[in-house]
Amino acid sequence: MCGIVGAVAQRDVAEILINGLHRLEYRGYDSAGLAVVNTACELQRVRCLGKVKALDEAVEKNPLIGGTGIAHTRWATHGEPSEANAHPHVSGDFAVVHNGIIENHEELREMLKARGYVFSSQTDTEVIAHLVEWEMHSAPSLLAAVQSVVRQLTGAYGMVVMNRADPTRLVAARSGSPLVIGLGIGENFLASDQLALLSVTRRFIFLEEGDIAEVTRRTVDIYDVNGNKANRETHESNLENDAAEKGKFRHFMQKEIFEQPTALINTMEGRINHSNVIVESIGNGAKEILEKVEHVQIVACGTSYNSGMVARYWFESLAGVSCDVEIASEFRYRKFVTRPNSLLLTLSQSGETADTLAALRLAKEKGYMAAMTICNVAGSSLVRESDLAFMTRAGVEIGVASTKAFTTQLAAMLILVTAIGKLNGNISAEKEQEIIKALQSVPAEIEKALVFDKTIEKLAEDFAEKNHSLFLGRGEYYPIAMEAALKLKEISYIHAEAYAAGELKHGPLALIDADMPVIVVAPTNDLLEKVKSNIEEVRARGGQLYVFADKEAGFTETAGMKIITMPTVNEITAPIFYTIPMQLLSYHVALIKGTDVDQPRNLAKAVTVE
Repeated sequence: MCGIVGAVAQRDVAEILINGLHRLEYRGYDSAGLAVVNTACELQRVRCLGKVKALDEAVEKNPLIGGTGIAHTRWATHGEPSEANAHPHVSGDFAVVHNGIIENHEELREMLKARGYVFSSQTDTEVIAHLVEWEMHSAPSLLAAVQSVVRQLTGAYGMVVMNRADPTRLVAARSGSPLVIGLGIGENFLASDQLALLSVTRRFIFLEEGDIAEVTRRTVDIYDVNGNKANRETHESNLENDAAEKGKFRHFMQKEIFEQPTALINTMEGRINHSNVIVESIGNGAKEILEKVEHVQIVACGTSYNSGMVARYWFESLAGVSCDVEIASEFRYRKFVTRPNSLLLTLSQSGETADTLAALRLAKEKGYMAAMTICNVAGSSLVRESDLAFMTRAGVEIGVASTKAFTTQLAAMLILVTAIGKLNGNISAEKEQEIIKALQSVPAEIEKALVFDKTIEKLAEDFAEKNHSLFLGRGEYYPIAMEAALKLKEISYIHAEAYAAGELKHGPLALIDADMPVIVVAPTNDLLEKVKSNIEEVRARGGQLYVFADKEAGFTETAGMKIITMPTVNEITAPIFYTIPMQLLSYHVALIKGTDVDQPRNLAKAVTVE
């Protein structure tokens, strides 16, 4: 969600801060701001409603000169999007930027009002600024003041605090919202995502839960949740500096759709060879854990939840292991029964999804045999706190509507399914080779799917005036329909629902008319004839059908039914393949509707609050 950038340097940092905010625009936001302490120890602050570009233009007109500063992009939670509610928030000499939600802010606000503080915003963050100012009356240092403040906070936060009277240092605190320190030469940086700092450093320290850090130009001191000095590992980033550039593509989402063949190759590299899965590549101790698995509990949100729903079919049909899939925000708040030898599997693109992370921490108390994550961000909280971490290696994903994260998660889970089935004896050597062959063919098959881009662009014109749509699939294609509906609603703002096709007669048929597009995923498999019957139910009621089917399916285009003929692909990995035309359809419909494809309204890339 919100983005943070901070810097302590000899050079002027305003340009570095704004460049960092530009790189974090993918996270979703509604306002932006920055504050810099100049050489006269004066606090200069600029805040704008809207895009970082507006902030950039404001600073260009009135340059901010100084080597210490903090910047922020805000996604509104407490208080409407406005300049007054934008960060940084200031109290006396102190400026604060903050990601997360302070749950006891109302109680703290009343206490601070009683002490004489006046609030100029509706935000929970302003509470932090006033608390820091109050604690500095008695604290020996800014570090001590922040340590005292965090003991009073309930909720999630990633924060950076700056003191106008002492611009030599920044103090940061992390609880439930990620922060990373970027290490330079004679200068150091802070951010909510390493992507923000790739133009100035490649060396990073990821703060752990409960950490508080004091950062100066030449030193970084980190204290753990108990206040003890802590050593945290330094990581060298291999992300490309131009990862946040669109290149020849119009949008990041379009770029990321077309990056999927390469992303999938990266996911599989070193995990499979010509004939088998390399179990050891899944992680240290993977064999000892996976050979005991009798049940898999998948916990995820949004697109990751949909990928988990696909994998459930694979776990049970291929590996012979029972599998449940649950939305993280539901899982963490209900009483559940932990099955014997159950593996908790979390899925997340960012590795910082608040509900999924909370579910992992809860599961550790509930007797799960082990916890594993499939994730795209090394060093993220889910990766650090899980027993096993399977990195998808999808590369940076900027578009809020996830694409390559979804398909690489599917590939990673099919590898995991094969490993478990191999170890428990339910997948033979011959079946393992068949799955490996299918996986290895996926990048080339997706290249074939991308050839349909122009065809789907033309098809998207039919959706220009539509307000509702229905997606249908059966078996493992039902969650593919779910993901397709999610993509369309996310970026085109067309109301879209997905149904298991067999459920049509149990309610959704009441919606069918000539104005309701019905998109059907219909590969050739054991359920094809059932799908054809469901299609006839729609046709009989005058629905407009768009059927994505392979050339062997035997469909004939008629009035009211358009057939998009796809090449025949391996049945095992066909769900990955059929995802691609659905992504392209959503993308082109959004273009026609004129929406913000990469940053759809009200949404954020990394959901780091409940």
